[in-house]
Amino acid sequence: MYPDLPPLCYTAPMSETIAIEPEAIDPDAAGFSPSRLADAVVFAAGHEIAWSRNIDDQLGKGEFEPPPWNEVLGPTTPRGGPAGVILRRGRLAAAWGDSMRPDMTFSVAKSYLAVLAGLAVMDGLIGGVHERVAASALDDHFSSAQNRDITWLHLLQQTSEWEGTLWGKPDLIDRNRQLGAEPDNSRKGQHRDLSPPGGYWEYNDVRVNRLSLSLLQLFRRPLDEVLAERIMAPIGASADWSWNAYRNAHVSIDGVTMPSVPGGSHWGGGLWIGARDQARLGQLILQRGAWDGRQLLPESWIDAMLTPCAINPEYGYLWWLNTDRARYPAASARAAAAVGAGGNTVLVDPAQDLVLVARWLDGAALNPLIAQTIAAIAD
Repeated sequence: MYPDLPPLCYTAPMSETIAIEPEAIDPDAAGFSPSRLADAVVFAAGHEIAWSRNIDDQLGKGEFEPPPWNEVLGPTTPRGGPAGVILRRGRLAAAWGDSMRPDMTFSVAKSYLAVLAGLAVMDGLIGGVHERVAASALDDHFSSAQNRDITWLHLLQQTSEWEGTLWGKPDLIDRNRQLGAEPDNSRKGQHRDLSPPGGYWEYNDVRVNRLSLSLLQLFRRPLDEVLAERIMAPIGASADWSWNAYRNAHVSIDGVTMPSVPGGSHWGGGLWIGARDQARLGQLILQRGAWDGRQLLPESWIDAMLTPCAINPEYGYLWWLNTDRARYPAASARAAAAVGAGGNTVLVDPAQDLVLVARWLDGAALNPLIAQTIAAIAD
C-alpha cells in the first residue's frame, strides 16, 4: 500500500476535483458495478501468460532471436504472477495479484522514453522533434549518409532506419521483424535494404536503445534519475522501481561514467516496476500531463505523442494507438497503450476516464478483459 504518498488527483469536467487515497479500493465510487468488475478481475487473474516464471527461460534461449544475437547483457529477475490495477475517475477501483511487485516490464519502457523526450523538448534541450539528432550527438553514430538526416521524430515513431551497432547488437537484428498474434519472423534478422529516414516503420529495440543514449546525451544525467525527479516523485510513485542497464552500456559524459538504459528487457535489464506505479504514469497521461496543480508534461506533448504516425496510424511516439478502434475494439478510438512482451499493458482511455494495467496476461485475453472492464461501468 501507499501510506505515506499523496493521493491521486484527477481534474474532472466542470473543474470538479476528485482526490482519493490510492489504497482505497471502491468500485462504486469509480462508477463500476462491483459484481461485474469482480468478474473481470477473476478473468484477468485466471488467464496467465504461458511463460515460465523464471524469465531466464525466455531470454537467451531463442525466444526473441537466435544465437549469437540472443546474448543476455543485463540483469534478470524471476517474475510474479498475474497482477493489475484498474483506475477510473482517478480512483482505484480494482487490483489483483501483487500489484506492488517491481517486475521486468519489457517494451513498456519505450513509452517512458517518450515521456523523457517530452521533458527534453520542454526544457529546450532540443528545438523540436523535427531537429536532426546529429545536431546534439556526442558521438559519430549520426554522421553517415544513412543516419545524418534522422530526426527525433523518426526515432520516436520507429521510422528512423538508423544503421549501426549499439552495445554489441546490430540493427540487422530487427529487420523484417513482425508483430501480432501469429507473426512470421522467419526472415527476422535477414538483410532488407534500408529506406530513407521516415520512409519505413519497423518495431525495433536496437534503434530505441539508440534513442535512449541520445536522450542521455541531452540530459547529461542518467535517465532513471531524470524520470524519478521530474515524473515519478511528483506523481507519488514508490521508490521500488528501477531502470537497469546492460553490463556494457556505459558512456562517459563530462568526465562521468553513466549507464544508458534500454527501452526493453529482452536482452535483460530494462524497467522493473509495479502495476500501481505504472497506473500512476497512465493517470498522468490521462490527465494530459497535469498532476496536483502542476503541468509535469506539456499538453501539446501529450497531443503530439498520441498523434498517429503517417505511415502507421496505430503508432504514436512509442505509444500504441487505437485508431479506428483497430487494436482494442471495446475501447474508444482515443485509447492508447504502453505495451511490452509477456502480457504487460498500460491502457489509457480518456473517453472512459480509465486506466487499466495488466501484468503477465495471456495476449488473447487482453481484449476480452478490456471489454469486460468497460462493460462493468455503471455510469
